[in-house]
Amino acid sequence: MAVSDDPGHGFGDAIIDSAAQEPYPHRGPHFPVAVKQRAYRFDGLGNYFIKDWDLSDGTGDEFHWYHIELPKGNHQLAQAAEYLIEALCPPFRLHDILTLVSNGPFVGHVDGALVFRVNSPGPAASDFTLRLAARVTERSVITVSLGRVPRLEFSPAGRSLLSEIPSVEEQKHGTEAVVIPEHVLEFLLTMNHSEEGDNPVPKRVSNLLVHIIDTHVDHIQDIVIKLEMELDTVELDSDKGGSMFKRKMLDDRKFPKMHLILQRLLQVVSHCEQVFPRVKEKCASKSWFASEDIVTLEELIGRLRRIKENLGFLVNRVMAIQAGLDSWQSEQINKKLYYLSFLSMIFLPLSVVTGVFGMNVGGLPWTGQKGPGIDNGFLNVLIICAVLLLVLLLLFTFPSLIDRFNGWRGQLLNKTRSFGRRSSLIRSTAKYQRI
Repeated sequence: MAVSDDPGHGFGDAIIDSAAQEPYPHRGPHFPVAVKQRAYRFDGLGNYFIKDWDLSDGTGDEFHWYHIELPKGNHQLAQAAEYLIEALCPPFRLHDILTLVSNGPFVGHVDGALVFRVNSPGPAASDFTLRLAARVTERSVITVSLGRVPRLEFSPAGRSLLSEIPSVEEQKHGTEAVVIPEHVLEFLLTMNHSEEGDNPVPKRVSNLLVHIIDTHVDHIQDIVIKLEMELDTVELDSDKGGSMFKRKMLDDRKFPKMHLILQRLLQVVSHCEQVFPRVKEKCASKSWFASEDIVTLEELIGRLRRIKENLGFLVNRVMAIQAGLDSWQSEQINKKLYYLSFLSMIFLPLSVVTGVFGMNVGGLPWTGQKGPGIDNGFLNVLIICAVLLLVLLLLFTFPSLIDRFNGWRGQLLNKTRSFGRRSSLIRSTAKYQRI
């Protein structure tokens, strides 16, 4: 899509030229279609225009913004560097490319431009690997992101869904209420921002830089809110679900995976906490950076601290739920061991009795084949087994009987010891009197 660069066309009056040439004629043969590029020109009066990708600086009050959106996928970091080389070289050198694409936090000046990045390590295909790098000068800004960052770009102002009068069902004729489906409400509840068309157009580079950092922080908070809602749902299902649901969560390692995700997000927030305060300090010394934008950066840093605290609370919740599942699993194992012990208690005495009477030795009662006194030998053995089972069942069912027996046995032992000490004392006293 090519848009006219005529200053007469402002924020809401962009003209689309359907007969325009290929939008990215500079792309090399190895440049994938999934890599998206946007180039904007801001006139400093609250208007923006889509421009050609020439990596030039603005003149006068104008400034330019060039954004590269790398695709999510299983590509290596070297491939991302190749994409940037095709998009930014020339005029940039390899050192500039590596500064933008490398992992980890960084803030510094490279060839007079302020460069910072908050690229978290991890697989590029993951939804929880966030990368943002920027090169800022007085008249231009170049940004590189991994995947789409909500609300980062600009679109012509239109009628926003957020400005409509909502309704949950079809209204009568003559009303202007718009039906909002449930899935749309669920999506809007996970957002911490408005739509792209509601973005205020920056009038200076400092406004644009604050907008870029603000959208990155919003993106992090959107992910945290979505995880929190998912955790609430899983926790509710875990409370209502039965043993099959809990066993499935243990088999799927649901909460250990969520714990790893939260740890990765904590790393993302830690990188931002390292980078953005230093960006604020370096921008404070720039004459072209507005003082109100410095205050906004400080507020964004405070938001990051609150997001980090919220992530800590979520980590504690995940660990508590996982501990509850581990306790439930231990209880299930203990129940199985209980039943196994119960069966062992039943069959072990029976095995002893049958083993004794099954010995091929003489002298065992009721083992003869003839005689009037051994007619009920088998019945007598069954009675002995039944009495043993009854005693064991009573002890197993009423453990208080064992406690009482132990208490009675302890009292008896104490009485015996006290009687023994008294007898020895009497004998020693009598012996002393004889002496």
